[in-house]
Amino acid sequence: MAALPISIDRTSPVPLYHQLAEQLIAAISDGTLRPGDPFENEIAMSDRLGLSRPTVRRAISELVNKGLLVRRRGIGTTVANQMVHRKAELTSLYDDLAREGRTPRTEVLAFSTEAHDERAAEVLGLPPGSPLVSIVRLRYAGDLPLAIMRNWLPPTMNDLTAQELESDGLYAVLRARGIRPTVARQRIGARNATAEERRTLHMSKAEPLVTMTRSAYDADGSAVEFGDHCYRADQYSVDVIVSER
Repeated sequence: MAALPISIDRTSPVPLYHQLAEQLIAAISDGTLRPGDPFENEIAMSDRLGLSRPTVRRAISELVNKGLLVRRRGIGTTVANQMVHRKAELTSLYDDLAREGRTPRTEVLAFSTEAHDERAAEVLGLPPGSPLVSIVRLRYAGDLPLAIMRNWLPPTMNDLTAQELESDGLYAVLRARGIRPTVARQRIGARNATAEERRTLHMSKAEPLVTMTRSAYDADGSAVEFGDHCYRADQYSVDVIVSER
């Protein structure tokens, strides 16, 4: 395996392990390192870069914890299968896929401007029975079906078209209309897939789904959308950065 070109600035206030980790992440993100590629072991990397083994070990552990590298007994460390690593920020899956160099594609499975859903109406601050815009989309990464996304929008969005949703992400469509989601409440979970979801996402019966519900609001605090999504667990993860108070 060819050694990656790594540049370490010992005069920088950025910790050495973090400098190394960021460059390794970049190599995976830009395709220099591909899924399944063997990864340089920490002893060789430590000697080559003149870094201590604990420093290199910590950098590699960062990537393992993010799901970018996999350690296997008897095989060593390899680059993990390609996944969508979604940071805990207000972005759309369409944008996340495009940023990772994957090709997002959308199929609108259902579209209605007269839908009724009490849970969605409550989140959107509307009376029960209000007609809502309801969308069900199947999001692909290339040819791989990745997620089923169910969204509800206020009735003011009833001029939305399925063609718009197939050519761009929902948040991009909203922004083009002057609607800017700025904050959201999300709940991440997991469950078994229904028979229909397994067929749609090409999953086996034993495979679980990652689920996410999201209520998004604009800068004035008005609800702009409610989403209830499910993702193939082998292709989706969420990265969250935490710190001490």
